[in-house]
Amino acid sequence: MSDYTISIPDRLLERARQFAEQHAQSLDEVILARLEDAFDEPLIDLPAAEQAELKAMAYLSDDALFSMMREQMPRPKQERMAILMDGNTQGTITEAEYQELAALVEQGQRLTLRKATAMNILLDRGFKVRLEDMKSTDE
Repeated sequence: MSDYTISIPDRLLERARQFAEQHAQSLDEVILARLEDAFDEPLIDLPAAEQAELKAMAYLSDDALFSMMREQMPRPKQERMAILMDGNTQGTITEAEYQELAALVEQGQRLTLRKATAMNILLDRGFKVRLEDMKSTDE
């Protein structure tokens, strides 16, 4: 690793110190993590609003992230999607049902992306995340 010195505005340094203290991290860890995030490749396939939502998750509390990681698609939607998928496999769904299936699949993919992002942030914060940590508290 190389040492490199930069000047940081006082207000930004203070925010970084507060964040480090709140999350029991060193100031260096916080600044390095933010710098790495800044150079990550953009999420090119996602709308700007979704990219912003995922980036904003880095500022959520650990408890909020664990809650997001446990989030599940509501059971009625899961059941409807299973029925539509079976119909699609058999070639018996209508165009309207196909559109409904596509919308449900997209919702599921967005949910999965949020869950994965929450898990990644928690891992970056030093938590050990187990498979059972990802299950809903209702299960």
